[in-house]
Amino acid sequence: MKTIASVSALQAGVSRLIKRTEADGIVPVSRNGRTVVFMVSRDKMAALLETMELQKNSELMALVKQDRTGKVKYTEVPDEI
Repeated sequence: MKTIASVSALQAGVSRLIKRTEADGIVPVSRNGRTVVFMVSRDKMAALLETMELQKNSELMALVKQDRTGKVKYTEVPDEI
């Protein structure tokens, strides 16, 4: 994440901050030097939701854990004919 936008900057330039959010993915917004909200782009939110959905799959998470410990054996996939 890049620099934090202030609430006053948000009020003054919503369009500019929306474009920045689309480019950066997430833009933190602060009030009195403290982050109070995050602007999140559609693409970033879709990715976060997809990740959360995948993490609910216990079989998949068990396989990921096994892979990280080197316990998964891979086989070569034959070329299509």
